[in-house]
Amino acid sequence: EATIAGSMTLAALMLKLGGYGMIRLSLIPFFYSPNLSLILISTALWGAIMTSFICLRQTDLKALIAYSSVSHMGLMTASIMTFSSWGLSGALMMMIAHGLSSSALFFLANSNYEKTNTRTIIIFRHTQVILPLTSFWWLLIILTNIAMPPSINFISEITIMSSLFIWSPLTFPFLALIMIITTTYSMSMFMLTHGKLSKMTKLISPFSTREHLTLFLHLFPMIAIMLNPTSIINIIC
Repeated sequence: EATIAGSMTLAALMLKLGGYGMIRLSLIPFFYSPNLSLILISTALWGAIMTSFICLRQTDLKALIAYSSVSHMGLMTASIMTFSSWGLSGALMMMIAHGLSSSALFFLANSNYEKTNTRTIIIFRHTQVILPLTSFWWLLIILTNIAMPPSINFISEITIMSSLFIWSPLTFPFLALIMIITTTYSMSMFMLTHGKLSKMTKLISPFSTREHLTLFLHLFPMIAIMLNPTSIINIIC
């Protein structure tokens, strides 16, 4: 129920401060414990799976994006708890990628809410007919959210999966399940814009220049990193 500024700040900054604190603690030898890693990684993966399943049944657009963020942060937590260089690199890349894509999704959801006064997904059916550029933004941001190559999200998830697989091959089925469910609910969210046009959506006004600029400023850093991924990898490593 937070305001759009609060949601975007939470997704882009506050969650990342928590991840930063976990990384700083993981660098202290005192906190390294195989038993602690087992407990936290198991809990993080189980939480990511449960929140992904919740997303499949969500009708509230903003809640769906929020639960999706919890799922991605579960992967980040599990990656940090491997206490490996690959795990820390993947977690840092996930923090950067998620901060941009999740913030953009919250902004898109709020823009739809301002125009329709509802967050129910079913209301936005067939909006690609009257708002084709808006649907284009939804498609681009959702594709980054599901880690389509060559996005930074893809690089981070591959690194995280590699670190967890090295830690224990038994984690791979859970990681694969999370990826499948994430793709399913993300594409379902986009496909719900296709269908019978409701009376409410006929009155929606197009996005303003300010809204397009805000979304571009979210997408531009991701494109820059995609074109030169070694720059961010060198900084992280």
